[in-house]
Amino acid sequence: MRITHTSVTVDDQQKALRFYTETLGFQLKHNIPLGEHSWITLVSEDDPDGTELVLEPDAYPPMRPFKKALVEDGIPWTAFTVDNVEAEHERLVAKGVRFVQPPTDAGDVVIAAFDDTCGNLIQIMAQKDQA
Repeated sequence: MRITHTSVTVDDQQKALRFYTETLGFQLKHNIPLGEHSWITLVSEDDPDGTELVLEPDAYPPMRPFKKALVEDGIPWTAFTVDNVEAEHERLVAKGVRFVQPPTDAGDVVIAAFDDTCGNLIQIMAQKDQA
């Protein structure tokens, strides 16, 4: 068993596609129309054959209140690993991304969290050097 797909629910798939590709730098893998919505998956530029991120529509009625509660409580939907949180924070701030948590020492990792403009908080994290 292995993880091949993981999802983030979004309030607008096309807006999310632009944000996750143009701002964050993910690459489009699939964009298959399925009626009102699409099957949209993205991959990391560093791992184009790796795990796919599905931009899942949040059309299921309980999803939006659940997402709102997570945001109100400051809980990220998911986390992405980066090489350097501070550098990624600077890069994304320069692109207009709104961070709700600046780079923060959290023991063995450095973390930060931002608003993905599609109803979620996303955390970035980097393992601290153990040297």
